[in-house]
Amino acid sequence: MIIDSHCHAWEAWPYRPQVPDPDSRGRVEQLLHEMDLNGVDRALVVSAQIDHNRKNNAYVAECVARHPNRLVQVADLDSFWSRSYRTAGAEERLRTMASQWPIVGFTHYLAKDDDGGWLASADGQALFREAAAHRLLASVSCYPHQQESIRRAADAFPAVPILCHHLGHPSASDPEPQDGLKEILATARCRNVFIKVSGFSYASESTWDFPFSDVRRIVRALYEHFGPDRLLWGSDYPVVRGRMTYRQSIEVVRSHCDFIPQADRTSILGLSLERLLSGLR
Repeated sequence: MIIDSHCHAWEAWPYRPQVPDPDSRGRVEQLLHEMDLNGVDRALVVSAQIDHNRKNNAYVAECVARHPNRLVQVADLDSFWSRSYRTAGAEERLRTMASQWPIVGFTHYLAKDDDGGWLASADGQALFREAAAHRLLASVSCYPHQQESIRRAADAFPAVPILCHHLGHPSASDPEPQDGLKEILATARCRNVFIKVSGFSYASESTWDFPFSDVRRIVRALYEHFGPDRLLWGSDYPVVRGRMTYRQSIEVVRSHCDFIPQADRTSILGLSLERLLSGLR
């Protein structure tokens, strides 16, 4: 059982520089093809309503409806690129999404210059209460300096699983004592916080040097603190294509994180996420 915890599907390619196939490169058929080629059973599709994809929530929901045994969705809610970022009514918007689409949670991208304090505000707490009421997870793009706010939300709402994107966005180039990584590791005490083992190139000093050996020590530290049950492999497809293949996004964990016992790598590659999803609605 292999389950991808972090991938996307878009009707139009959202990034620059432009690609020659913008109307097909990000579509769900490409994702399903890669999943089939590489033996990936299911995928958690992270909606991101960026660029020309302002209706990405609806597009991904339609994809899930066509492939219910392969795909599950977290809907984009008030991410920093949206007009609703930091506006009141997030809980109502989540309630509408949960009634409209068969989502398993919401995703929220924090702006990098945001301290994350909104998560503990009255509006943020209302959002997490709504997520708890609907048994939804929160898939959050956050940086090390925002981990304190993640811990506060996790402590206040222990029934809401919080999934941090891309290793928690540490940097292998941080000088000792690696304060950023330490902030992420401190969050391991919150049993409802999970880390997506994805985005190796974002943490590495090089965006192209597979298998990103300078990130191994980061993954080792995350494994030692969070354990295999709270680490979830993710591909970051199709964005990952600019840095490595879909197969390599699997092998960077399966073959190159050999300091993790085989049974635990199997959990990280899918069984841990399977257990998490089975506990939701």
